[in-house]
Amino acid sequence: MEKTVKVRSKRQFMKGYFVVFLVLLALFVFMTFASKNFLTYDNLYNLARATAVYGIVALAMTFVIVTGGIDLSVGTNLGLASMLFTLLIEEAGWAVPPAIIFAIIACGCIGAINGVLIHDGKLPPFIATLGMKTIVRATILLISGGKNISIHNASFNNFATLTIGVPGVDAYGNETTLGIPVMVLVWVILIVISFFIFRYTTFGRNVFACGSNVNAARLSGISVRKTIYGAFIVSAVFCAIGGLLSASRLRSGIPTLGDGYEEDAIAAAVIGGASMAGGEGYIGGTVVGSLLIATIKNAGTLLGFDTNVTKLVIGALIIVAVLIDRFKKH
Repeated sequence: MEKTVKVRSKRQFMKGYFVVFLVLLALFVFMTFASKNFLTYDNLYNLARATAVYGIVALAMTFVIVTGGIDLSVGTNLGLASMLFTLLIEEAGWAVPPAIIFAIIACGCIGAINGVLIHDGKLPPFIATLGMKTIVRATILLISGGKNISIHNASFNNFATLTIGVPGVDAYGNETTLGIPVMVLVWVILIVISFFIFRYTTFGRNVFACGSNVNAARLSGISVRKTIYGAFIVSAVFCAIGGLLSASRLRSGIPTLGDGYEEDAIAAAVIGGASMAGGEGYIGGTVVGSLLIATIKNAGTLLGFDTNVTKLVIGALIIVAVLIDRFKKH
């Protein structure tokens, strides 16, 4: 019996994201020889900070994909949180903590509206979140006047540069701290929270149940409404956190921030083993998928590729991952 469980666990791991991990490892090995700048501390540091934001949005998308849905508003939720926070502290004179709370709550409300439109309004997730994406992006442009707004709060801006590690010297000879960016630690905390939710909570089990068979879930007494609402609210809140980290990193609110993030989030989740049909997904897979997407972009920059070539590769990976998922199920 114990042997059977071990074999089953191994198969699940192989079926999930082990192959993706090998691809990531191969890419790291290739880039080590292809570019002398790839394994430098400065490049890995910037790669880690970029991956943290992509990774958080990918976690958000995973919650929705496992329910059998999709959230095309993740990028605009990220942009909304960033711009709301910036306007509140720069133009309304709010302190940082209440501005952060307000931005997160506002995005949570957007997620709740998505849930209402999909569950109660019976709209397909694609249409509901596409419409919300358009509305929120237009709102961001209106409230910002279409302009970048700089953040002058030094303590907030410095958060994105905080590093836990040891004293050292960067490539320019400046004294710095060599270690792990705090932004990455925020991502790790959200990874642990996501894993705990999926593995040990009733809500997490309900998310998988609704994605596997929504009618069976309803007949077994699961509140499909609460589960759908919850998945989209969690998605929006995670994106808000990603938006706040981006605002700190960029030291400004940018009206177009988050454009295209939904593509990378879908890619990371699907490449990591999440099924677009719902009912299947791996937090570990999403993490590996996020690292792969961010590394591909970083590699493209270091090798001087056109950004469209990078997008072509990511798009191809999405198609291949979905095709593999379809073949597995048939």
